[in-house]
Amino acid sequence: MNKLYLIISTILFTIMFWSCSSKQELMEKRMKKFISYYEAKAIALSKEANLTSWNANITGTDADWAISEKASYKLAKLYTDPKAFSELKKIKESGEVKDPVLARQLDLLYDAYLAGQVDTSLIAERLRMETGINKKYSNFRTNINDKEFSDNQVEDILRNSLVTGELQAAWEGSKMIGPVVAEDIIKLVRHRNLIATKLGFSNFHEMSLRLSRQDPAEVTAIFDELDNLTRDNFVQLKGDIDAYYAKRYKVKVSDLHPWHYQNRYFQEVPQIYPVEFDKYYEKLDPVKLAATFFDGIGLNVDAILVKSDLYEKPGKNQHAFSTDIDRAGDVRTLDNVRPDVYWMNTMLHELGHGVYSYYNDMSLPFTLRDAAHSFTTEAIANFFGRLAKDPGWMAGMGIIDKKESEMIADNCSKSLRLEMLVFSRWAQVMYRFEKSMYENPDQDLNQLWWNMVEKYQLLAKPEGRNMPDWATKIHIALYPCYYHNYLLGELLASQFYGYIKLNVTENQSFVGEKAVGNYLKEKVFMP
Repeated sequence: MNKLYLIISTILFTIMFWSCSSKQELMEKRMKKFISYYEAKAIALSKEANLTSWNANITGTDADWAISEKASYKLAKLYTDPKAFSELKKIKESGEVKDPVLARQLDLLYDAYLAGQVDTSLIAERLRMETGINKKYSNFRTNINDKEFSDNQVEDILRNSLVTGELQAAWEGSKMIGPVVAEDIIKLVRHRNLIATKLGFSNFHEMSLRLSRQDPAEVTAIFDELDNLTRDNFVQLKGDIDAYYAKRYKVKVSDLHPWHYQNRYFQEVPQIYPVEFDKYYEKLDPVKLAATFFDGIGLNVDAILVKSDLYEKPGKNQHAFSTDIDRAGDVRTLDNVRPDVYWMNTMLHELGHGVYSYYNDMSLPFTLRDAAHSFTTEAIANFFGRLAKDPGWMAGMGIIDKKESEMIADNCSKSLRLEMLVFSRWAQVMYRFEKSMYENPDQDLNQLWWNMVEKYQLLAKPEGRNMPDWATKIHIALYPCYYHNYLLGELLASQFYGYIKLNVTENQSFVGEKAVGNYLKEKVFMP
């Protein structure tokens, strides 16, 4: 009897195991078939969209923006296919895709297709609105006394002028892009919210975070904690900043205005410590320095730079970004390089993005040849960008000698601490403004912006000012609900820095240390 029972149990177990295995095998086979279908279309469409966007950002012409918009729509339309989404949904709900590589692709593709499950006319309208706004940003130049100034020139005035009238004119002139795009942005925000609600989300902000695998409540909790951790130290240092600027501009502290803080947004570190970083770079080439450094750590960037667009041009996007054209090695960066510390930081930052993409694991499927998350690529970019003001790195690169490095080390450390505090408070403004804007785009956004600036940055709104200053920040319109990743990236960058110094190399400058590049490739870029 026991023998018969054992035989029957074995047979039943075998049948059940075979049944489960066959279900898993079936669903994983369906997933592989879907991926083949998807890649046959997505790879070419993605490359076309990226290339045409690249060209439009360089030339700024209406013709190139029209081509870019058309290509972006063709790619976006791919994700609106209801039959494809239905197939993904069935596969996902089966719970039978166990292979980790297939499961990760399923998650990413499901979210991508979910975001497209609305009428294609809504997608087309969103792209039309975004393209129109992008053109306006790209073509805008600050006008001061009937003379045009680039963003680089405006920042140069704000950083170096001691004349309050010049500072005010440059700051106010740079804000004139606000009225040009504000109404368009509000319409775009409402349109994004319409798409989000049709997909079952409360608003576009919530949708953006959830579809990037972030819990909005968790992100807000992190920002609340960071607010509490940085507030008192920032208040103390803000007093030091104000005292420094009052002396610099020969005004009372009560007469300081936003144009006195050496930057359009008070998002970068004020130069209150006696280290003139710009003088170290004024006769050097940030591009060559960055290329030499990355090559020295085993992350050669020649293939990236040869396809990049690095210097100012009429009509060109005045900002900086890195782009992976095809996830197969065509990686580029757009910059507007000048010989100063800002652009040294930016070149290291953007090439940080670039090496993350370029040294990805090319044996992975197309969908997985990307950063693990937005904030991880920002972490790598920030990790490298910080080196521009690191005295050890500067000495290692031959920018300064060892004696100078030792002389400025303490003030460099203070400057980095201040930089992190200043940026963390600015990131609070951006994250909370966008969150509130998408929750209620009909509120007084001009006032909301200054409420946030006054609360988190301790900057007073100029008396009587009622302008859409929030609309001058391009990220709000064109890189929506993303800014929190910069601050999360700073947290991870600090962890990378600490770990590498303790476990990877004893060379504190990282210069010439191929172990650093190998660690990043093996533990960050390729997994």
